[in-house]
Amino acid sequence: MKQPTHMLSRRGLLFAGAASFVIAACSGGSRTATAETGQGAPDADPYADSEWRTLTEAQWKERLSPEAFGVLRRENTERAFTSPLEHEKRNGTYHCAGCDLPLFSSDTKFDSGTGWPSFWQHLPGAMGTKADHKLFYTRTEYHCARCLGHQGHVFNDGPAPTGQRWCNNGVALTFRPA
Repeated sequence: MKQPTHMLSRRGLLFAGAASFVIAACSGGSRTATAETGQGAPDADPYADSEWRTLTEAQWKERLSPEAFGVLRRENTERAFTSPLEHEKRNGTYHCAGCDLPLFSSDTKFDSGTGWPSFWQHLPGAMGTKADHKLFYTRTEYHCARCLGHQGHVFNDGPAPTGQRWCNNGVALTFRPA
């Protein structure tokens, strides 16, 4: 079972996928990237030059609802049991509400009973993780790999085959039926 990846430094996100991408936050909200492939040779972050990484706070506020802005750009959490996506049963794909990157397949969705849409696996290369110390214990927070929008937290109490629960804010997702 592959465990969620964790933050390498206080300022960086570790991105999961074929290669592990470390995204370090710089002053002013801009981002720079280096990568670790596991072979010791650095690779470029595939989304480093993405237009989504250059949007200003004002541009994000224009594009997103206040609730989605709070979650995606401020790392807020929506109230449990408020997202219609928690009960979505159709086949399809869940995308980032910020940049439309596909994040999860409906094949990996399950009812966790927590009040948020939950998945046992994300799509390859879709997420980055970092340690979250906002509560009295450390959680693993995850973000969209393309726009760096906050999605939710991953826990090791999910179903087989991964044992993971990727607990997502519904307002940070859009659903596209198959």
